[in-house]
Amino acid sequence: MARERLSVVVTRRLPEAVETRMRELFDARLREDDTPMGREELAGAMRGADVLVSTVTDTIDAALLAQAGERLKLIANYGAGVDHIDVQTARQRGVLVSNTPGVVTDDTADMTMALILAVTRRIPEGLALMQAGAWTGWSPTALLGGRVGGRRLGILGMGRIGQAVARRAKAFGMQIHYHNRRRLRPETETELDATWWESLDQMVSRMDILSINCPHTPSTFHLMNARRLALMKPTAVVVNTSRGEVVDENALTRMLRSGAIAGAGLDVYERRQDINPRLRELNNVVLLPHMGSATREGRAEMGEKVLINIKTFADGHRPPDLVVPSML
Repeated sequence: MARERLSVVVTRRLPEAVETRMRELFDARLREDDTPMGREELAGAMRGADVLVSTVTDTIDAALLAQAGERLKLIANYGAGVDHIDVQTARQRGVLVSNTPGVVTDDTADMTMALILAVTRRIPEGLALMQAGAWTGWSPTALLGGRVGGRRLGILGMGRIGQAVARRAKAFGMQIHYHNRRRLRPETETELDATWWESLDQMVSRMDILSINCPHTPSTFHLMNARRLALMKPTAVVVNTSRGEVVDENALTRMLRSGAIAGAGLDVYERRQDINPRLRELNNVVLLPHMGSATREGRAEMGEKVLINIKTFADGHRPPDLVVPSML
């Protein structure tokens, strides 16, 4: 007798190939339109499924997990970050959580370098000038930016993505510095030609560019707060492609407006799409709509990891990308 297929609810539209495979393998309920589920709809989905395929737009907190009932056994997150899921409570309720680490490392590192170049070389200002038809010709003093070669890059969070950023920045001739919970192995430091700073305060006060590449956890919330941002040089640039909550967005906005910090390149925001309107008005800021992992290849690989995690679980084994509270 054939074993009953797992019931899987997917909260957002995924690439077509991933959805097709999901239907083939499981009793899958897919999202009709590409909008986030509301809390009531999400609670209902969790009550009626063995597996929930969530994304960063689903806030799965203790109160929501309390409504999940007994059927839900796995939250297979489509994405590496799990700060939107109360992993501790999920595990206490017997619900496993998996994610998709590693597949968007290079894509996010590429976007980090793109933002560094966009801010320092004033690319959006030049683009706006051309699109407005306002360019009157070349001038020796027009739109002068700064050379990235030789600049000090401070990387906050030297995991997979931070190291990928370091490799790219090194190729651009930048000096690599980093702050991390744990110091890298000597051979990795040598390969990256990277200098470790035990004190984040001391590092940020000396950097020309700060790249934020650490996850959002309770210990990293507003890690770059008003006091720490004030330590930065007035010529410095902040780039964030990790999580918006790591930076005090209001404090950053005030400092960018006053000229206390020269510029910023942001792909993530403290309140998701609810961005400080004063931040959008600034011409020394490059804002992107959370595009760091947005490549066709990356999205497909994320889907493959989700499928493997669910299939492994369905076969009675531990998902290969299981998230445990001690990792956070």
